[in-house]
Amino acid sequence: MSTSAKDRKLITALAVRNQGSRLYGKPFQNLHIESSKTILSNIIECLDTVDCIDQTVLGIAEGVDNISFINYAKKKELQFVEGDEIDVLSRLIACGEKVNATDIFRVTSESPFPSYNFIEQAWDQHVKTDCDATFYDDVVDGCGFEIIKLEALKKSHNNGDSRHRSELCTLYMRENATDFNLIKFNSSKCYSRKDLRLTVDNPEDLILCKAVYKNFIDLAPKIPLDKIIEFLDMNPDLISLTKPFTEIGYESMYIWNENEKN
Repeated sequence: MSTSAKDRKLITALAVRNQGSRLYGKPFQNLHIESSKTILSNIIECLDTVDCIDQTVLGIAEGVDNISFINYAKKKELQFVEGDEIDVLSRLIACGEKVNATDIFRVTSESPFPSYNFIEQAWDQHVKTDCDATFYDDVVDGCGFEIIKLEALKKSHNNGDSRHRSELCTLYMRENATDFNLIKFNSSKCYSRKDLRLTVDNPEDLILCKAVYKNFIDLAPKIPLDKIIEFLDMNPDLISLTKPFTEIGYESMYIWNENEKN
């Protein structure tokens, strides 16, 4: 039986940690040094403008390396939980339970430019269909999002294995789609650019995202993806920086490696 939005509570759950083999402390990397604007702060400030999202809760990995996130949460008066570093799924569940949420909005904490303008529409579809999860996948890497019922996350955690409890939090649902009611949210094909990347895993990603932020600082924290795409298309040198890490880049490297083996 379907429910209405007034019976539901959607929160953003951000899993955060400082560890990273390619780039340490990704959520706290500066997008703009002069204003001390970090990736994490831009995400939170952007999502705070979305009416259907009740609040943001941080799911902080345990360990002394991550005390900075506790200090940040207290300073910003954000709710937070601490949990197992590897079991990311358990941290997202704990975020929801902390504030009695029914649904979780998920983006990664190293992706500074959320698709804020599609969240209300996706949430409306999610509630009206009473689905277990809504996936916005067909978009520039780093700009997608997931909306998941808390109960579906718990089911995934109970039935899945260590792979499903890692940062691939919806993998169990995707692999067992017949056991869940899943829908995909679609937007214009112009946003489906597999040659672009707006998530920070590598120093080159950070260079690109800093350039984007600097160019659109007057619009921050809500920087429209269509404007970012237009800007990057006019600056191909930036695109080339992250090309090895895009889906197309990964595919090219894979083919090259296979040819080398042969």
